[in-house]
Amino acid sequence: MGRVLPETSKPSSEGATTSSTSVMETVNGSHQFKITGYSLSKGMGVGKYIASDIFMVGGYLWAIYFYPDGKSPEDNATYVSLFIALASEGTDVRALFELTLLDQSGKERHKVHSHFGRTLESGPYTLKYRGSMW
Repeated sequence: MGRVLPETSKPSSEGATTSSTSVMETVNGSHQFKITGYSLSKGMGVGKYIASDIFMVGGYLWAIYFYPDGKSPEDNATYVSLFIALASEGTDVRALFELTLLDQSGKERHKVHSHFGRTLESGPYTLKYRGSMW
């Protein structure tokens, strides 16, 4: 239920100076997830993944999931799938990220830049590469 304020309690803008500040913190971090014996992982089966250790960036826990034969049957082992997943529960995080995939020589680089706003219901953002890129 609302209440009526007396006429004398209205805010006054005479001679008042106000200000406010909003600070959005940006945190940079990196994680290297090396798959030794990558060629042996091809043929593990669609929907089977290799997971990184959980790591922390920006006060949040993250993990990388790599599906050498793709995550879903539609991938038909033609694509690999790579997931970046927020492992911290009960929170939403907006993230900007760069993924760099290296071949075994460390010379060939394939980069993807993206961002996502993740809610717990929607799951992680998925990136797919053709198997021939490796």
